[in-house]
Amino acid sequence: MLLTLLLSLVLILALCLLLYAAVTLIQNKKLFTTAPKDIQAAALEHPERFRGAHALGWKLAVISILLMIGAFLYGGWDGIKNGFTFWQFFLRFLVMLYLWKAFDIICLDWLLLTKSHFFQHYYPETEGCEGYHQFGFNRKEQITRIALFPFVAALMAGVAVLIQKGG
Repeated sequence: MLLTLLLSLVLILALCLLLYAAVTLIQNKKLFTTAPKDIQAAALEHPERFRGAHALGWKLAVISILLMIGAFLYGGWDGIKNGFTFWQFFLRFLVMLYLWKAFDIICLDWLLLTKSHFFQHYYPETEGCEGYHQFGFNRKEQITRIALFPFVAALMAGVAVLIQKGG
C-alpha cells in the first residue's frame, strides 16, 4: 500500500507540474478548457514571459504526462513482479485514481481556483470573473470521471493480469 500512496503522490506532483507549465509558461488559452466559461472567455493570449518559455512549458508538460503514465506502468509492473491478483491491481489503480481526483477537486478546484489568486496573477484580465467564486462549476464532469474510475481501474487491472499470465 505504501507504493500505491507514493505512486499517487507522483501523479499529484505531475499534475501540479502540468498546471504550472500550462498556466505560467505555455499560457495558451486553448488549455483553459477545464476553467469556468467566463474565465475562459476573459483570458487573453499572452506573449512569452521570457525567451523560450513556451518551449520549456511544453517540455515540462510532456514530462508531466510521461510521469503520470509511468506511475501507472510502474504500479502495474510492481504488481506483476509481486504476483498481484486482479483485485489487488484493481485496488491499487482505483486508489491512485481517486487520490489524484481528490487532490484535483480539493486543492486545484477549491483552493487554487476559488481561494488563491494564482490564475489572476498570470491572467490579470480575469480578475473579478464570477467563475472564481463557483466551486463545483464542473461538478457534472467530476462526477462522470469518478463514476468511470472503477471501470478504468478494472480495465488496467485486466491488462496487467493478462500480461502477468503471458509472461
